[in-house]
Amino acid sequence: MAEDAAPASVQGLTGQVSDFVVSARLEDVPKRVQKLAKRSILDGLGLAVAGSRSQGAKIVQAEVASYESAVQEATLLGTHLRAPARFAAFANGVAIHADDYDDTQLAVGADRVYGLLTHPTAPVLPAVLAIGQRKMLDGAAVLTAYLVGVEVATKVSEAIDPRHYDAGFHSTGTAGTIGAGAAAARALGLSADQTAIALAISASQAAGLRENFGSMTKPFHAGRAADSGVLAAELAERGFTAARNILEAKRGFFSAAGGGYDPLAIEGRLGTPWTFEEPGISIKPYPSGSLTHPGMGAFYSLVLREDLKADEVKRIVVGTNRHMPNALIHHQPHNELQAKFSMEFCIAILLLERKAGLAQFTDEVVNRDDVQEVIGLVDFDVDPQAEAAGYNNMTTRITVELRDGRTLTTSAAFGKGSPQNPMTDDELIEKFLSCLEWGGFDRAIGKDLARRVMTLEQLDSIDSIIGLLS
Repeated sequence: MAEDAAPASVQGLTGQVSDFVVSARLEDVPKRVQKLAKRSILDGLGLAVAGSRSQGAKIVQAEVASYESAVQEATLLGTHLRAPARFAAFANGVAIHADDYDDTQLAVGADRVYGLLTHPTAPVLPAVLAIGQRKMLDGAAVLTAYLVGVEVATKVSEAIDPRHYDAGFHSTGTAGTIGAGAAAARALGLSADQTAIALAISASQAAGLRENFGSMTKPFHAGRAADSGVLAAELAERGFTAARNILEAKRGFFSAAGGGYDPLAIEGRLGTPWTFEEPGISIKPYPSGSLTHPGMGAFYSLVLREDLKADEVKRIVVGTNRHMPNALIHHQPHNELQAKFSMEFCIAILLLERKAGLAQFTDEVVNRDDVQEVIGLVDFDVDPQAEAAGYNNMTTRITVELRDGRTLTTSAAFGKGSPQNPMTDDELIEKFLSCLEWGGFDRAIGKDLARRVMTLEQLDSIDSIIGLLS
């Protein structure tokens, strides 16, 4: 067969994924799953606006603007800028992930580290929105492409051997690229064969290293994944060639990036059940690494219950399983990005201010003398009981030693926003409104926007949403 000849069908795991991307129908998706997806879309839109004000996002916006492209297909959310679809996807992906406030895939297997799989919306949603604007897709098409992309990204992340993450890959940049490619392929209406090509091109671009956590390059991973997914689908549409077995091949993604994969986690499981339904996707209550959230929630409750003051505390010991310090690597942070991956800061700021929102995660706050002093009171390490609880949760045990000799303890395995303790619709909308406000938008438009997003499948065009966020 000639290299550019298309086979009658695509075989193997990559073929299964491609068939799913092409054949999924919104009417077959349970209404509960559709609602959960729309909640994450709403969350992502708010975060894109808030994140557009971050220093890293502004650098990206300047870079994209410097191209002076006459093609202005899609909006850089939160700004007046427009750009070709792939570059808008890049900028919006960076913005959504800039504050590390975006949703997180959860895992259930004991060897699949809970909370450490991928951030699905940051790479997938920007790809869908960019193509959706260019092709003037209706809300149902946008929702379907988003659902398909998130499902592929999360199942790929769930399936790959945990070595992938442990060795340093950032799955938002790797599995996220494949999910963005799947979403873009669906939004463009590609065939199953073209979709397999798009997945292969995406997989060859999949990248991201966790050593960059606590820097602007972490959100760059999400933006680059969105950009790469759009590019992959566009090239496939034009007839670009690639392997059609990229996921399962001996020299393919799972083998090269992880050393293997669990077929039971992905084969025959796309949409059965949807990841949004089981095991679920968590929406963050704090703009920090998700691994901090169980401890933050438990400690915050303790602070309020005991009316704790910083001058009463002698020492705070925080213990978790061994995987959590492997991600929360900044023990004495000196900027806002490091603070997001610092258990010590997250505990300290709750003790001092009894809140930990976007206004607390700034360079100025992190470097305040009182904050740095309390950070020094926090010891963060592995706890044997938390380790024994398994890696399919984020068990965090906290002991507070007071200067009067008393000792207080608390613990939690799951944080607010997780499927075990979800945000209400009102709490989610309040987060969305606060993100709009942080991004310089009037909160008054937020409730109307939320209504539109939660009825996305009924909209004739997504411009009625995007237009209010530019």
